[in-house]
Amino acid sequence: MLAGALGLAGVAAAFFLCERERFWINWVLWFLFLLTTGLGSLFLVALEHVVGARWSVPLRRVPETIAGLVPPMGAAALVGLLSLGTLYPWTSAEGLRDPLVAAKAGWLNEPFFALRAAACVLLWTVSYVVLVGGSRRQDQTGDPRFNRRARRFAPLFMVILGLTVTVTAFDWISSLEPVWYSDIFGVYVFAGAFLAGLAATTLFTLHLRDAGRLDGVGPDHLHNLGGFLFAFTVFWAYIGFAQYLLMWYANIPEEVFWYGERLHGAWGGILLALALLHFLVPFLILIPRDAKSRPRLLFGVALLMLAMHWLDLYWMLFPSVAGGPLFGWPELSFALLFLSGGIWWVRRLMDRGEAMPVGDPFLREGLEFRL
Repeated sequence: MLAGALGLAGVAAAFFLCERERFWINWVLWFLFLLTTGLGSLFLVALEHVVGARWSVPLRRVPETIAGLVPPMGAAALVGLLSLGTLYPWTSAEGLRDPLVAAKAGWLNEPFFALRAAACVLLWTVSYVVLVGGSRRQDQTGDPRFNRRARRFAPLFMVILGLTVTVTAFDWISSLEPVWYSDIFGVYVFAGAFLAGLAATTLFTLHLRDAGRLDGVGPDHLHNLGGFLFAFTVFWAYIGFAQYLLMWYANIPEEVFWYGERLHGAWGGILLALALLHFLVPFLILIPRDAKSRPRLLFGVALLMLAMHWLDLYWMLFPSVAGGPLFGWPELSFALLFLSGGIWWVRRLMDRGEAMPVGDPFLREGLEFRL
């Protein structure tokens, strides 16, 4: 609460004392960070229902709870619509003088942007209510029909998530520099979101396990979480490198300038840190089989991945408004406000019910899981 209060005071001061571009780019960065973490967790919940997994049933309440970040961050996204005239050049007459930007005016205009943002928030909220609200009600009723409803809805949610994450990536991130485009940018943002959701799920699973609230969750369950972290670390790196390699090879001016801004100076140093700490270090740590089930090691890797997800978003967003990295008291204030608020909200949701989906008929089978 103290950290949140200090953060709120700092954010309020930043609104009045800092450039509006700096204030709003921090707002967009932090709501995207928590939103993508929540969406990645909700995807993990839906994935369990799609494939009919049993081993993850004892852990499912954890990503369900972290997915609770989606509704409040959806509201934060709607507040972020106030940043359009400040951050996004396609909202000004001067920006539309570029013929490449003007050609996108049918998509990049404020009313349609706001409509897309509202539609995404609505779809995410409905999906959260269906996938998570039904699971919590099942704890009281024990009604197995929820599993059938969730299994039917989960494939539809996969489609919803694929479309809305792509729209979010194009609208909130790449349209900061509207000349640039990438066909797989939505896939890249999804890869980071799912990895962040996995990392957050791992952290809170280990926390609840140490607190004695996840009795029966053993090394084999942790091993599967570690395996997912390992696999999607490789997937994130593959998509990121593929995007860069294709643009470098084609050398089209409308594409390569975006990387040109982010490969030199301090931005290049951040990219090197991402390559090492978001891919190489976790990859090497998680290669051994026993590393995937060691709690302290998993905790450190998951925490590192969450930090690198934030840095990845920072590297994508901030060069559009700043000549070099900004790490000052405004950034610290936003970090205190959003992190303390997000952790408080997730812990509040965790304390409102059972740490496991006790009404799920497959819970016993999940607790008996062994590799």
